[in-house]
Amino acid sequence: MSRHQRNTRSGANRASLYDDITNKIIAELEADRVPWVQPWGTAAAKAPLAVPANAATGRVYSGINVLILWGAVVEHGFPVQSWLTFRQALSLGGHVRKGERGTTVVYADRFVPDDEKKRAQETGEEAQPIPFLKRFTVFNVAQCEDLPDGLAVAPPAPEPGLIEPRVEALIKATGIDFRIGGDRAFYVPAHDYVQVPPPQSYFEPINWHRTALHELGHATGHASRLGRDLSGSYGSKTYAFEELVAEMNAAFCCASLGIIPTVRHADYIGSWLEVLREDNRAIVRAASQASKAADWLLAFLPETETAGERANDRRAA
Repeated sequence: MSRHQRNTRSGANRASLYDDITNKIIAELEADRVPWVQPWGTAAAKAPLAVPANAATGRVYSGINVLILWGAVVEHGFPVQSWLTFRQALSLGGHVRKGERGTTVVYADRFVPDDEKKRAQETGEEAQPIPFLKRFTVFNVAQCEDLPDGLAVAPPAPEPGLIEPRVEALIKATGIDFRIGGDRAFYVPAHDYVQVPPPQSYFEPINWHRTALHELGHATGHASRLGRDLSGSYGSKTYAFEELVAEMNAAFCCASLGIIPTVRHADYIGSWLEVLREDNRAIVRAASQASKAADWLLAFLPETETAGERANDRRAA
């Protein structure tokens, strides 16, 4: 590759990186979020107000990186403003937790190409440096494990009393990797973990339980458990069917545990109706798989009694 081609390619990469950053900021503004005035103190933002810093070197980040890292803290609910590269985590005796996704930050500097140095020497003019940006990936300390005590961060605990004790015990007993944080709920089949925002993120914290059980329902479909088809992309019939299974599973689990939250995922109703109208057996199949998912989860209850059995006990008393 010639020097001209390298310079052209480097220029294209720089343009792409600028576009990526600019587009992200534009998207934040269009969503009525000002990235440099973060909602510190909200349920999604657990970290103290501070300038982000590298946990290994102590060096604070500056410029656009401050906005990028502040945005990541709020988006994911990280409890600290400290960051490490993958290699830095290893050098400190720890490692990035499996399945974690890093945050792209940039290094800005200037350099003088050889051609420009030669031109300056020939003309007697001052050489003109060229600005450049370089991408690299960092991870919040909360995304790492086995770091030294001074750097290790315990995940923020939910406010006491917001999670039903039997649901909390059930989640732990399943052995499913269940994480609390961020501002959205999801299950990642490729890495087999569930993430749900903290209960205080919900207008009515009781609704957290249905969300948690919905995502755990998806996790029961993993190949190591009940082996359902989790390959559907958003908007597909396979995706809509799995959402229906997970939602009915959550309803079955909640009923068994005596929890009455409001309906979740009302935005999926249209796609569910489409699935059900095309296949009159779909609801039967979905309900059957939802029952299997609920049975799998509820089998981990520390006690065997259900809400119905507790009600019978109260009536007998």
